[in-house]
Formats: sequence, C-alpha cells, structure tokens
Amino acid sequence: MTIANSLLPEFDYEATTTRKLLERVPADKVDFKPHPKSFALGPLSLHIVNLLNWFKMTVTVDELDLHPPGGEPWKSPGYESPEATLRQFDEDVVKSRAILAAMPDEAFSQTWTLKYQGATVFALPRSAALRTYVFNHLVHHRGQLSVYLRMCDVPLPEMYGPTADSR
Repeated sequence: MTIANSLLPEFDYEATTTRKLLERVPADKVDFKPHPKSFALGPLSLHIVNLLNWFKMTVTVDELDLHPPGGEPWKSPGYESPEATLRQFDEDVVKSRAILAAMPDEAFSQTWTLKYQGATVFALPRSAALRTYVFNHLVHHRGQLSVYLRMCDVPLPEMYGPTADSR
C-alpha cells in the first residue's frame, strides 16, 4: 500500500466531518466572535477551507515564501458567505484528494520549506508539513468552529462519536 493510499481514508473522513460543520454555519451569525482577538465565525470557516490551498501548495511546490523580498505578501481570499465557503470547500476537497492520490511515496520524504521575506520559518519532510501544518491545523480550527457553533446554539453533528445534540 502506498503512503497516499494509507492517508486517503483519513482525508475522506476529516473532509466529511469538516463539511458537516461548515454546512451549519448560520448566515446571520458570521460576524460572531467569542473574544475581540478571535476570528469571526465566517472568516474562521473560510480559513478552514483555505487550508486545502495549503495542501495543494505543500504538495506542488518545494517552498513557499509568504512575503517574498520585493514581492507582494500572500493574501487569502476574503470571506463572502456560508454558501460560497461551502462551494469552495467542495471544489478544493476534490482537487486535494486527487493530488494526494497521485503522490508517489518518494514525494513524502522531500523537504518542503516555508519562508517569510526570504528567511526560512521551517523546513520539514513534506509528510510532516502535511500532517502538522495542513491536517492537524485544519482539525485544530475545526475544533474552534465547533465551539463557536455551540456558543451560537447551533446543534453539532457527530464527529468522532455522538455529541450532546445527536444523542
């Protein structure tokens, strides 16, 4: 079994779980913040979706400079609506899954580097960058999203088992 094939079931499960939460983001609460320093609900949901762009970048280029010297800084797309966010998620899941499925084993051990203004932030094997800064990062923010939804009285779906709302 290839490394990619061993990761695809996890990718599929996490994508399905993430979609269940994203489809519950209420349009009338997208500005909700539990704290002034926190993301608002809508932009948090878009940040989760944008992590799939990180997946593509981590696999398709060997390094990424978020603000290259003399260049424009990387800028994430602006939040539009729950529907647009969900539509983008669905498109990016299909693209990211295809990229993962096609990855040869040797690609996972190649170094991927994140830079900022030419300085290396980190350089890791691509497998570690994917697990830590894409998969785990997505799950981390999805956990935040579930708390935001709970604070907005939105029933939570089952994720890794029943929730208080699914019993």
